[in-house]
Amino acid sequence: MNQTNLWASTYHNILLSHHDASEVKFWLDSLKWGRAERLGPGRVRIVLSAPNQFYKNFIQSTFKEEIEEAVSRVLGEACEVSIDIERDGSQVSEKTSSLQTLEMNPLAPPRPLDIESLGPLKPPANHTNLNSTASFAPRAVRTERAQLEDRVDPNLTFDNYIVGPSNQFAYASAFSTAENPAAQFNPLFIYGQPAVGKTHLLHAIGNHIRRKNPHIRVYFISAENFVNEFIESLQHKKPGEFRAKYRESVDLLLIDDVQFIVGKDRSEEEFIHTFNTLVSMKKMIVLTSDKAPKDIDGLEERIRTRFEMGLVADIRPPEIETRIAILKAKAESDDIYLPDEVATFLGTYVKDTVRNLHGALVKLQQYASLTGSEITLDLAKQVLQNSIPEEGQEYTVEMILNAVAKHYQIKMKDLKGVSRAKNFALPRQIAMSLIRRYTNLGFREIGQIFGKDHSTAVHAHQKIEAELETDPELKRHIEFIREQL
Repeated sequence: MNQTNLWASTYHNILLSHHDASEVKFWLDSLKWGRAERLGPGRVRIVLSAPNQFYKNFIQSTFKEEIEEAVSRVLGEACEVSIDIERDGSQVSEKTSSLQTLEMNPLAPPRPLDIESLGPLKPPANHTNLNSTASFAPRAVRTERAQLEDRVDPNLTFDNYIVGPSNQFAYASAFSTAENPAAQFNPLFIYGQPAVGKTHLLHAIGNHIRRKNPHIRVYFISAENFVNEFIESLQHKKPGEFRAKYRESVDLLLIDDVQFIVGKDRSEEEFIHTFNTLVSMKKMIVLTSDKAPKDIDGLEERIRTRFEMGLVADIRPPEIETRIAILKAKAESDDIYLPDEVATFLGTYVKDTVRNLHGALVKLQQYASLTGSEITLDLAKQVLQNSIPEEGQEYTVEMILNAVAKHYQIKMKDLKGVSRAKNFALPRQIAMSLIRRYTNLGFREIGQIFGKDHSTAVHAHQKIEAELETDPELKRHIEFIREQL
């Protein structure tokens, strides 16, 4: 078996073991072969290289054991994977050295490993990359470049973006885009509930690219403003200027909250033509939305398929460690003294969005400033008493499930079941939302409680939180459940 076939089999086995393989594929495609060594009878070491330390750390902690198991299944020998960092500018030889000695039979006697060098990792033959031949080459600088770039916020960079498990994949995808636009995928589609850091990543991409190459024309705009500009161009009978701006004067287009375009027929049509033009010219597009393409209500199939033709990455609300890190970084940037115990307290009880975390910190700092007080744990409890559970109050998953089942008079098996009947689905969504609000569990863990994936838990929480603003009956039901707790 040569190295290409070995990787094809390994790659295929790993992807087949994942329901949604897009994230796994992204990390696997970033690796390159280094060398293979025999450690002893029935034991092999495969050395791979990652593009930088961030990739190495994430792959080692998340996929290393899975790669080892997959290679072992293919070779029939125990495999140890070692990951190095690729040297700048180095190119690994593409010689297809023989792996004939590694039989795919666990009973075969060990033989010497005859490998001189191995080429870059290559996906299976049936794997296609729509953007593998992309060539991101900006045109000459034009006089409108300054006008197009002034919407990128210079304060939002990769350096001040706090990375954690909830946003690792989106961060890596954004950084990869900024390092090598349109080379691996196009577009990049980042989704997640409001105020979790999607917009920050858009600006970070723009700032990173502009620092590397000031001649690249970067343009950031919200979808709402895109629609408003298009409408204005029609009113003033200048659609040609609008099209020239977005199709001829942009190398990197960053569009925030793209779901706003849905349902606006003429704007949708204009967007599709702009999208097609930029992609065909190998220009990079990065989009954000509050939902995954498949979950955006009313989105036309032809637009959905375009959103999904590149890479789709999600950002989940930050887990407690990331929330604490975000608070400390914000306090440092704003020159606020924030004791560790206060940061832990805020990070424990203020959940869901980065905006809420920042808001709690600002509220606490303003109160301390106005009253001449020091920021302490007691002061934090006093100022934020309406936003957090009472002291000593601990809600467990079991308590929440029992309270919801009792309130709606349904059995636990139905609450955790698969029925989509409203009398079961609504209590299930409420339970997911309350668990997210009153425990430290992330969406993946919540989904597992109900036998669902994390996106189901995200959708349930977002739905309940949104309807609480407009549905007094739902609000009344949840208050009753809280009283039971």
